[in-house]
Amino acid sequence: MYRYDEFDQDFVNARVAEFSDQVDRRLAGEITEEQFRPLRLMNGVYLQLHAYMLRIAIPYGTLHPRQLRMLAHIARKYDKGYGHFTTRQNIQFNWPALSDVPAILADLASVEMHAIQTSGNCIRNVTADHFAGAAADEVADPRPYAEILRQWSSVHPEFSYLPRKFKIAVTGAERDRAAIQVHDIGLHLKKNAADELGFAVYVGGGQGRTPMIAKKIRDFLPENELLSYCTAILRVYNLYGRRDNKYKARIKILVHETGAEEFARQVEAEWEALKDTELKLPEADIRAIEAYFAPPKLVARPEGDEAVRLARLDSRSFGEWLDQNVVTHRHPDYAAVTISLKGIGEAPGDVSDSQMEAVAELAEKYGFDEIRVTHEQNLVLPHVARADLRAVYDALVEMDLATANSGLITDIIACPGLDYCALANARSIPVAQEISRRFASLERQREIGELKLKISGCINACGHHHVGHIGILGVEKKGAELYQVTLGGSGDENTSVGEIIGRGFGPEEITDAIETVVETYLRIRADRSEKFLDAYRRVGAAPFKEALYGSEAKAA
Repeated sequence: MYRYDEFDQDFVNARVAEFSDQVDRRLAGEITEEQFRPLRLMNGVYLQLHAYMLRIAIPYGTLHPRQLRMLAHIARKYDKGYGHFTTRQNIQFNWPALSDVPAILADLASVEMHAIQTSGNCIRNVTADHFAGAAADEVADPRPYAEILRQWSSVHPEFSYLPRKFKIAVTGAERDRAAIQVHDIGLHLKKNAADELGFAVYVGGGQGRTPMIAKKIRDFLPENELLSYCTAILRVYNLYGRRDNKYKARIKILVHETGAEEFARQVEAEWEALKDTELKLPEADIRAIEAYFAPPKLVARPEGDEAVRLARLDSRSFGEWLDQNVVTHRHPDYAAVTISLKGIGEAPGDVSDSQMEAVAELAEKYGFDEIRVTHEQNLVLPHVARADLRAVYDALVEMDLATANSGLITDIIACPGLDYCALANARSIPVAQEISRRFASLERQREIGELKLKISGCINACGHHHVGHIGILGVEKKGAELYQVTLGGSGDENTSVGEIIGRGFGPEEITDAIETVVETYLRIRADRSEKFLDAYRRVGAAPFKEALYGSEAKAA
């Protein structure tokens, strides 16, 4: 993983000192909350319903065990003993005292972490495929390019006050596990006919109040033009993006209203003036950053196949976990392991201080000192020898992290919702917990198969409900919580925005409604191999509406 140089460390230390002074002035009453707000937001500090919240950046989702241990320390010393991993591959602490935030940031700086630009109208944390560097379907590791983008965008003087927040995601694999088409800029690392590396460039995706799928504006951008082309996109957006209405300020609105072809023309015109400047990436610089992400030396462990076979015979639960939470690695003797943070009845994405420390120890012992955070709110050990999988599983059982539900209906994405967030209209966590308990049977979950259920507590869509196979949106109606259901969304390489299926359901009805949707799918699927999303795309909304609303659906 990338390691700070002297410049990086000095920069972060100076930022901690600067913000510490700003906090002191706020606590002394020298500046008002209104004056303090833009300062704290640029340092990842929100004011939630009950307390301040600190959002910490985990660039492209990569963590070292010493960093995860520091997060555990912060959870224990400054919070309530847990943290919440988010869909942006960040971690949030929901209960820090404002007076403690400078100390937290200083602790983070000691392990090469920070909270800079995790909020505000700037370029947010750059995300990537959580299996980067390990995936069997990968053309190249996207993380070096995500790191280049991180360095370029950090406190960029031209792009620190954009019309609205800005999000970039990068993938280098055939399967899109980074949801690049619902980002402001999505980059798909690929090779052209001459075997040269470059990017397909997507612009104008996003969720929230107006969900849109990004448009591909360039099929192949040479890798050395990454910064010049992104600068051209940001300049067009900064110049023409709306600042009079925050609901229409995202780049997706500009692309939509301008038209993708015209927007691309404007970007290309701007790029013509930039592509032969100092923004062109020198080959040596690309390879220098790439060297930080060299894969670990994976020695041959051919005994893994027999070890896994015998372990399967010994333990049915191990076999079930292996089938759900372990995926193929580019090296045949290794695997990538998903650690589910979606235990039955638990709050999605939450992890305790002791669990963080235990995962850090696992990564040191079995995972080449590397942990990943996924945008689906789980953790990953990307490089585990197959011969060690049973030992890893047994350790996860001990720490209550061996839930075998990756990709199943209880692997729910959910935002903090009205339990924490000042913007939310409805609770998310209790709904996720109740649905999880309803579908607790692993046998039933596996009968249902792959099904991505995502919950947001408001229209801002932090729970990615728009791209859930089943999405749930919490809204407020006449002072009460109500939940809309969307079907048919997807955030992969075949991205789609879910369709609102009909009227909403009350808190006491929503779990039954989800069960009705699932049972309808089981009834109408062509065979057991047809996944929920494929069945929905084949038959459409009609049978689901009929099952949910009966005569209401017919009348409509």
